[in-house]
Amino acid sequence: MVIGILREPDSENRVAMLPGEVSAVRKLGIEVLAEYGAGERSFASDNEYIGAGALTGSRKEVISKSSFLLTVNPLIAESLDSFREGLVLCSMLNLAENTAWLESLRMKGVTLLALDMVPRITRAQSMDVLSSMATVAGYKAVLTAASLLPKFFPMFMSAAGTIRPAKVLILGAGVAGLEAIAISRKLGAVVEVFDVRSAVKEEVKSLGGRFIEVEGAREDSSAGGYAIEQSEDFRKKQQDLIQQRAIASEVIIATAQIPGKKAPVLVLKDTVSKMRPGSVIIDLAASTGGNCELTENEKTVVINGVSIVGKSDFPSEMPSDASKMFGSNIINLLKVLVDRNGNLVLNLEDEIIKGTVAVHNREYVSQRVRQILNIK
Repeated sequence: MVIGILREPDSENRVAMLPGEVSAVRKLGIEVLAEYGAGERSFASDNEYIGAGALTGSRKEVISKSSFLLTVNPLIAESLDSFREGLVLCSMLNLAENTAWLESLRMKGVTLLALDMVPRITRAQSMDVLSSMATVAGYKAVLTAASLLPKFFPMFMSAAGTIRPAKVLILGAGVAGLEAIAISRKLGAVVEVFDVRSAVKEEVKSLGGRFIEVEGAREDSSAGGYAIEQSEDFRKKQQDLIQQRAIASEVIIATAQIPGKKAPVLVLKDTVSKMRPGSVIIDLAASTGGNCELTENEKTVVINGVSIVGKSDFPSEMPSDASKMFGSNIINLLKVLVDRNGNLVLNLEDEIIKGTVAVHNREYVSQRVRQILNIK
């Protein structure tokens, strides 16, 4: 089997696999072909890929000679004419935005391994790209907020008096939220956290955050640890409580998302108008609509002195470590997909493979994909 590593669009600094991970793939008996300049923006040269055992070539050569293509982002801009039947693509999917593209792949007979659909089960933790990238996003979100906030995060006691610590509200205690709690606390802030999943309460408290609980949340064990949509009555109580805590906060890190759905709006326009000027909102859910009503994706807007940063691509700003983590996740997935001879074996009886394969043999496979698309 030949795995092809493609160069990402100019807006993306990561690469699906760095030379260090290529060496590990070669040990699985797999050949690797990297597009010229694939790792350039992640500070990895073509010579390093060659030294790790990969060959290099043009984009056309990589696509035509590879049976398994790796990218960070879905190949939306790529002509479907360049994809042949039976080709396997492995990338993030973002189904909420790319439903039509996925259908085109299905009709073409292309197989897609959707890395953002890897089941959140214990055996698949080492393959969970979403968690890896969320760790990076949560870390960078807090550092960005600290740089924009016109005051200190920690408490200071000095000859000039006492500076009270910043108050941080984190919406969503998934991996990004938990990382944001840890970094905010390390910087000395007082942290409050909201999440609809009661199961994360102890994790929040163990990191030093105060868990804000709204009674009546719906939870679904079949959601695989992800948040689910809530009732209208719960959303009203949720927004009232969030508004109270947001007005008292100086930083909001918004991370709440529902796979395959538009992000829930948790911070209303009216809430922003009542926050202190100089406050900062970092919205990591910007690409799926945003948790703040005033968020604009890939933009920073200032409303009544409150900076609202709509940014879902923080991992691209840490391309070296983010790419290393991304590639490590893929290697762990390949160990499940590849036999001893380096051949791809899609065993759809395996829970991990069945959950990750979005389309195969012109059929929708992943149960989560089928649910989101309402396919029975």
